Amino acid sequence: MSVFKQKKYAKLILLIMLICLPLILSSPKVMPVSAAENEEDIPITILNYHKIDNMNIALSVLPEDFDRQMAYLKENGYNTINTDQLYDYMVNGAELPENPILITFDDGYEDNYQNAYPILKKYGFTGTIFVITDFVSNQPNYLTWEQIKEMKANGMDFQSHTASHKSMTELTEDQLKEELTKSKQTLDAQLNQDTKFMAYPTGTYNLYIAKLVNEAGYKGAFTIKYGNVDRASNIYALERVPIFHTENTFLSFYERMHYIPVFERLGWYKS
Repeated sequence: MSVFKQKKYAKLILLIMLICLPLILSSPKVMPVSAAENEEDIPITILNYHKIDNMNIALSVLPEDFDRQMAYLKENGYNTINTDQLYDYMVNGAELPENPILITFDDGYEDNYQNAYPILKKYGFTGTIFVITDFVSNQPNYLTWEQIKEMKANGMDFQSHTASHKSMTELTEDQLKEELTKSKQTLDAQLNQDTKFMAYPTGTYNLYIAKLVNEAGYKGAFTIKYGNVDRASNIYALERVPIFHTENTFLSFYERMHYIPVFERLGWYKS
């Protein structure tokens, strides 16, 4: 998309937002968390990244773009949470900090340590990385256990992305159980933790797979389906907001954070 078209698109969005302002202001679901202190249930944005590097592909957000996005979150009063806090909020009714946001990364690429981690620390943020456990310390360009343990000691959260990242809808029952249990057992042993969450590889899952996830000892699972999470969400099919590299990555990030949730609520956008 050209710069001219981007500006034209942004102006169109702004015009629509202004027209719909009375409706938006009357809807508690789209108010900022800070303005909805009396609301029992609040929407939680869960950002979904993959790579933070200089590759010119959709899954690779440039480090400078990631820095700008984190700066925006910091300047606007967002506070990062981890998967334990999310679970305690959804299941046990625990309180969350003002403007909670969960920042997640799929696959466990080494650039998460080299590029994303220093930027998160710069802004006092933490994140959750869903790692492919067979790849850790075994595949080039993926994290090592030493890097993971260093990050965990400094507040980063590590959960499962299965053992080998196979599409789960293409596996037998025995293969599914192996992928789920092996990954959890490896993380539990390496990090001395009870791994509670996993993210579905490629986002593929069904109700039977979700049942096996539960039976393997996980308390919840993340999809790549677009949307915010609240207490009404299916804890084994949690929505996220995917962030990609685009011609204007920050504009795309901003729209996904603000405009698209409003359009989705109004029925103008379907993920």
